[in-house]
Amino acid sequence: MLASQHNSTETVVRHDWTRAEVEALYAMPFNDLLFKAQVVHRQHFDPNQVQVSTLLSIKTGACPEDCKYCPQSARYDTGLEKERLLEIEKVIERAKEAKQTGSTRFCMGAAWRNPKERDMPYLTQMVAEVKAMGLETCMTLGMLTRDQAVALKQAGLDYYNHNLDTSPEFYGDIITTRTYQDRLDTLQNVRDAGMNVCSGGIVGMGETLADRASLLIQLANLPEQPQSVPINMLVKVDGTPLDKLDDMEPFDFIRTIAVARIMMPKSHVRLSAGREQMNEQMQALCFMAGANSIFYGCKLLTTSNPDTHEDVVLFKKLGINSERTREYSDEAHQLALEEAIEQQNPPRSELFYDATEKGQTESA
Repeated sequence: MLASQHNSTETVVRHDWTRAEVEALYAMPFNDLLFKAQVVHRQHFDPNQVQVSTLLSIKTGACPEDCKYCPQSARYDTGLEKERLLEIEKVIERAKEAKQTGSTRFCMGAAWRNPKERDMPYLTQMVAEVKAMGLETCMTLGMLTRDQAVALKQAGLDYYNHNLDTSPEFYGDIITTRTYQDRLDTLQNVRDAGMNVCSGGIVGMGETLADRASLLIQLANLPEQPQSVPINMLVKVDGTPLDKLDDMEPFDFIRTIAVARIMMPKSHVRLSAGREQMNEQMQALCFMAGANSIFYGCKLLTTSNPDTHEDVVLFKKLGINSERTREYSDEAHQLALEEAIEQQNPPRSELFYDATEKGQTESA
């Protein structure tokens, strides 16, 4: 039951956040911050429901952009094999699999600076066919013109992902091939077309706390706050300029989730890239801090991600999506769950896993 049913003083959605206010949130004692975020979360959401999406790369590699975190950039040698645009039949097959495992939204991503006009009929057909399956649809294709946004909306696209990535102040240290205003213009085109906006960023790229605060201010102070806010934790990729950075302090990441929840009370906050580096306890704290969306599946665009069965096991432990996890626990699925439980390592005393293994990350 939502806390708002008991508390008439709901958090007001604001678009005038200041740096001082946000930095003060970050400075709160950890327990106080999580409590404040959980109270806000319960005013607008069922605390035991998490929205589940599946992300598929429909075109991989050879991107002309120079985003320093991204293995798909043609400028870096990351060993990533380039792939052409997927056939619609293969996309539909993956969408069916996603629906069968409990995803409610299917996200399709292409490593482009922007889609070409010759691609638009193919993309709109892809959207229409996935939409006809009863799934919410999402795409991330780079920058969009106003006309492209309208065409995707008319085809049935529900969400468009286009992250701001980081603060305006730090942005030039990460990306030089498109401007911050280019990103804001795409978000405006998406809003004007009537689609839901999915926009967030990546933390752990060497930015300061002030940069994290500034990123969240940019998102919260948009004319309309994004309906979905993915918070990605950098997973360093060999061959990219950020592959030697120190790991992010896990409590700092959880604080960012909590502050995002407080500032954007009605948005779904997605616990996105980097989840494979987090153990169950860290993920549980992120859900407590207000995260209520994840990607199911063992791969994002080019990234590793926890296996679907591992997520269902965690959801069962936490009492999250209880009706849905029961619904999708058929005999084969239940067997996989039992095998996953048997294969789990003995409980560890430390809170977080050692995040030293190199992976791949996406901002989606």
